[in-house]
Amino acid sequence: MRVVFAAFAAVLCCLSVAWCQEARNAPGAVLRGLDTITGEVSEFELAAGETRRFGRLSVILIQCRYLPDSPTTNSYAYVRIQDSHSSEVVFDAWMIASAPALSAMDHPRYDVWLIRCKTDAVDSVDG
Repeated sequence: MRVVFAAFAAVLCCLSVAWCQEARNAPGAVLRGLDTITGEVSEFELAAGETRRFGRLSVILIQCRYLPDSPTTNSYAYVRIQDSHSSEVVFDAWMIASAPALSAMDHPRYDVWLIRCKTDAVDSVDG
């Protein structure tokens, strides 16, 4: 059993290293936010390093990366989110577009998730 687990871990490590090496930096990202009390949904774009207000949250995009073969689904972004009412950082981690529940923000009122990285190739296809 240990041999199978070790082999699986080695394969997983090799795949993740190859995946990270192929990833490219994007100049920005598209995120979506939900106010769970009012039901209001907002989609907003952020450039790397930019801060945007969503309700009482300050959303800061640190970095967005994507795989060139499918940038709309294989995007991940490092995001920091602060709540202005408590001045506390409520989220400081990577968000993955294809698996938003994998690293979800835990906030009683707001949900924020990554839609995709903003790239020239994706934006020209979207119109």
